[in-house]
Amino acid sequence: MPKFVKEPTDDICIATIRALAADVVGKANSGHPGAPMGMAPVAHVLYSRFFNANPKDSKWYNRDRFVLSNGHACALQYILLHLLGYKLSIDDLKAFRQVDSLTPGHPEAGHTDGIEVTTGPLGQGFANGVGLGIAQAHMAAVFNKEGFELINNYTYVTAGDGCLMEGVASEAASLAGHLQLGNLIYFYDDNHISIDGDTAVAFTENVEQRFLAYGWQVLHVNDGDKDLEGIYNAIVEAQKEKNKPTLIRLRTTIGYGSKVQGTHGVHGTPLKADDIRALKTKFGLPADQSFYVPKQTYEIYGKIAARGAALEEKWNALLASYGQKYPAEYAELMRRISGKLPDGWEKALPTYTAADAAQASRKLSEIVLTAITPKLPELMGGSADLTGSNLTRTKAMTDFQPESTGLGNYKGTYIRFGVREHGMGAIANGMHAYGGIIPFVATFLNFVSYAAGAVRLSALSKHQVIWIATHDSIGLGEDGPTHQPIETAAHFRAMPNLDFWRPADGNETSAAYYSALQRRHTPSILSLSRQNLPNLETSSIEKALKGGYVVHEVENEDITIVSCGSEVSIALEAVAQLKSEGVKARVVSLPCWSIFDSQPEEYKLSVLRSGAPIFAVEALSTFGWQKYSHEQFGLFGWGASGPYKKVYEKFGLTGPNIASLSKKIVAFYKQKGGEVVSPLVKALHF
Repeated sequence: MPKFVKEPTDDICIATIRALAADVVGKANSGHPGAPMGMAPVAHVLYSRFFNANPKDSKWYNRDRFVLSNGHACALQYILLHLLGYKLSIDDLKAFRQVDSLTPGHPEAGHTDGIEVTTGPLGQGFANGVGLGIAQAHMAAVFNKEGFELINNYTYVTAGDGCLMEGVASEAASLAGHLQLGNLIYFYDDNHISIDGDTAVAFTENVEQRFLAYGWQVLHVNDGDKDLEGIYNAIVEAQKEKNKPTLIRLRTTIGYGSKVQGTHGVHGTPLKADDIRALKTKFGLPADQSFYVPKQTYEIYGKIAARGAALEEKWNALLASYGQKYPAEYAELMRRISGKLPDGWEKALPTYTAADAAQASRKLSEIVLTAITPKLPELMGGSADLTGSNLTRTKAMTDFQPESTGLGNYKGTYIRFGVREHGMGAIANGMHAYGGIIPFVATFLNFVSYAAGAVRLSALSKHQVIWIATHDSIGLGEDGPTHQPIETAAHFRAMPNLDFWRPADGNETSAAYYSALQRRHTPSILSLSRQNLPNLETSSIEKALKGGYVVHEVENEDITIVSCGSEVSIALEAVAQLKSEGVKARVVSLPCWSIFDSQPEEYKLSVLRSGAPIFAVEALSTFGWQKYSHEQFGLFGWGASGPYKKVYEKFGLTGPNIASLSKKIVAFYKQKGGEVVSPLVKALHF
């Protein structure tokens, strides 16, 4: 890189960003002006000298990625996107934080052009950046050839004190250091201010020493307000380091230029009108004009955009040459970027009959992975130090590791996430955001709760992340209440745009994977058992893909038992006993509520029909089952430690007890009289 040369327009560009930040937040009378004003210099240096992207094609695959982990500072990102010529007008800036605007209160991927990941909950963007770095390293290792360095972008991340206080950032930073991700360059906006005031009240650790211990390169710029050359040189040094991620500690003044600079008063509160006027006068801008952008600023950022367009054009030429020399690799890269699955991959999914041996659904999951991963090289993921319990690593997989460790290489598709559930989930979101990868992650179902913040952002951002969540009920037995999920399913079933699958046998497990891989904009949690489950006589992948279906049918039934997962076979045991006592019972398996809810009304009412009471049974909290049943039985408190069959007996989750409860329900509704209408019959349908 050449030495830094200060351009005459640098000061006016930085002043423009600062003034626009004050105007954007001021007009909305809501938001955070301080961090955007303090970070204007680093943003300008990064974009004007280093950042490779084409605003006219925001999805160019080899673009540099930018993540604003301190998402409350989004006015900065929106201003940059506007100046660079992304699909964000000055009117969009004026509509900041307004309903249906393209400039919401925190950055949202898929909503605003140029936003890579949804940030806001602090630390998530930090971890997303690590996922972007993993994806880049993997795709480069798989597809780059000598003379064809197709994939070589950087990921740049800004993070504030709040991000670094959050544990998810620590988890991700630790893994990034271990993985030697030299493609990551992070800016720590060290302005010493959080909402509560000076960080001296709660955050006095030596951040630099912490990141050195993680295995990062740590650089610092002591005057981030004015030292443009220092910022430039730090980025140059960061790019030189190929075997470590870099943290650049940038000492800035929050709200630089305002009367309240350096105080928490400028963190989340708009500047007063007189302060904004004084600020503009100080920076040589017209004090009486709002949303003013000097011609020079647009010209400079127009040149930056043109540079990006030229880079993409050059890359497209390289890609075309690559396609001529390596047609198979080219076709595979294009397929993976497009998100299209290989033709016929689903034929590899295993199918079962009732004659096949009973197996735990975590084992059935391993069988699926063994069958489909050779067909789907984009499947990449791992476990939070539970590989032997989650059964997620097939014999054909290689670990994703730096070659220097002797443990694997970057072509590997299996990631050892360590005991870092939350970081793992947020990293997976970044991997999916990069493109060309479908990430899967694994832990016990109970500990998906540790990662709930990342799961929520998967659903909000439409990231296709597949959670393999084993040990899914009190059926895990001896580990006891600390490990037994009770409320977890209810939490995730309530989450919009998330499919929670709890398969009852082999065919339903295959169906869960089929759905999860087809649903390109929806994350899935596959809730899998530790204990063996018999294969059902009437199950099939096709039936299970409707989210719910009749497992055992009778006419003129006295009761329908609806269940899922390991309790479906218990329901069938109850039906056999009921039949011997002259009670006619149907059984419905409902492995995925969200998929079932999307079926035609006629079909749903044929499965959960009127005419007899519907009784829901599950070895979890009964919360939510009221939507599908008249009566519910499950866990009404915590579980217990002991062999799983004894635990099931303790809580009455046995065939004989379910039969006994069913008879009470039948008697109650017969005595009550009147028509029994399906709980699905409602005036309002959403």
